[in-house]
Amino acid sequence: MFMYIKNKIKFLSLICFLSLAISGNCQSKNFKVTLDAGHGGHDFGAVYTGHVEKNIALAIVLKVGKLLEDQPNFDVNYTRQTDVFIGLVERANIANRVDANIFVSIHCNANKNTVADGTETYVMGMTKNASSLAVAKNENEVVTLEKDYKQKYNGYDPSSPETLIGLTLMQEDFLNNSISLAAKIEDQFKVIGKKIRGGGVKQAPYMVLHKAYMPRVLIETGFVSNPVEGAILDSEEGQNKIANAIAEAIISYKKEYFGNGDGYAEEDRPSKKIVEKPTTDTATPPKKEAVKEEVEVKKDNKKDKQKELDNESGIQFKIQIGASKKKMDLVPKNFKGLKNIEMDDSSSMIKYFYGKTSDYEEAKKFLDETKSKGYDSAFIIALKNGKLIPLKDAVK
Repeated sequence: MFMYIKNKIKFLSLICFLSLAISGNCQSKNFKVTLDAGHGGHDFGAVYTGHVEKNIALAIVLKVGKLLEDQPNFDVNYTRQTDVFIGLVERANIANRVDANIFVSIHCNANKNTVADGTETYVMGMTKNASSLAVAKNENEVVTLEKDYKQKYNGYDPSSPETLIGLTLMQEDFLNNSISLAAKIEDQFKVIGKKIRGGGVKQAPYMVLHKAYMPRVLIETGFVSNPVEGAILDSEEGQNKIANAIAEAIISYKKEYFGNGDGYAEEDRPSKKIVEKPTTDTATPPKKEAVKEEVEVKKDNKKDKQKELDNESGIQFKIQIGASKKKMDLVPKNFKGLKNIEMDDSSSMIKYFYGKTSDYEEAKKFLDETKSKGYDSAFIIALKNGKLIPLKDAVK
C-alpha cells in the first residue's frame, strides 16, 4: 500500500512538472512588451504649474500595461511601477533580460515657449535637427543624477548627445521595425485628435534607447509647460485616451509582425561573438611565389566573383531614405535630385528606397550619397530573394 501511494505521488508530480513545462513554453511564445515610465524618484523630469512629468508618465504606463495585460498572448513588464529612480542603461537592461519584443519609453515634453504643444515619437538615430537634439539632451541629462556617471558611462557627455552614436549593424536591424511601431503610435494619436509635431517619426540619440536590443521607441506625449495640454496630461480622461492610443498601436504592431517571420527571432538578437582567427599549419609552409600569384589572381577577380556570388544568393542592398503616409511621384525633384527611386506601398507606411545593389561596399557609398543630400536618417536594408533579412546576415 505504501509503495502504491509513493508511486502515485511520483506520477502526479511528473504530471504537474509536465503541465508547468508546457505552460512555460506557451508563455515563452507570448508577445513581450517592456514599458518604461520616464524619470522617477529624485528625478522629477519636467515640472510646470504643478504638472510633474514623472507622475504623468507612470500613470500612463500603468494604464497602457493594464490594457495590454487584458489582451491574450501578451506579457508586460515594467522598468518601474512605483515612484523610484532607475538608471537609463538599467532601463534598457530590464528589457534585454526578459528578451522583450519591443521597448516603449513614455515621457512628457516641456518648452519655455508655453504655446508649444503636440506629441513626438522618436526612434534611435542621429539627427542634425536642433529641436530633436535639444529634447534628447534634456532626457539624457538624467545620467548626471546617477552616482559616478562619468565612470559608469565612459566619459559620455549628456550635453552633447551626438557623442552617443555608435550604432552597430545589429542595432540597425531593428530600425525598420522601430519606425513602423512609431508610425502606428502616431496614427493612433491622430485618431484621438493629438497634434503630431514635425510631421512624422523622428530620430534622436537617446541613451535609454541606445542599449535596448529590440525595436524601441520613445514617446513625448505632450507638453506639461502648455497650460491646456498640461491639464489634459494630468487628467484621468486625458491619460486614458493616450494610454488607449498607445495600447492600440502596440496591438496593431503585434498583429502585423509577431509570429509571421518578419519579427526578430532569438538568433537575430545582438550578441557578443568571438571570431576565432584561422590557424595555419606551420609544418608545411606554402611557397611564397605560389601565394603571391594566388593573391594577385584573387585581387583581379575579387569584385566580379563577389558580384556573381551575391547574384546567385539573391541578396540585394537598398538605402531606405524615408517612410511616409504620403505617396509622392518618383521624380528626382521630390527626392533632392536622387534618381531611380523605388517605392514600397504594401503597408500603411509608404517606404522609399535608393541605390539597389548586390555589393555591400557599393551600398555604403550610396548611403554616404543620400546623407550628403540631407537624408540623415537613411540606412541600409538587405533583402534575400525580395524578402527583408537582418543586415548582419547579408553582410556575412
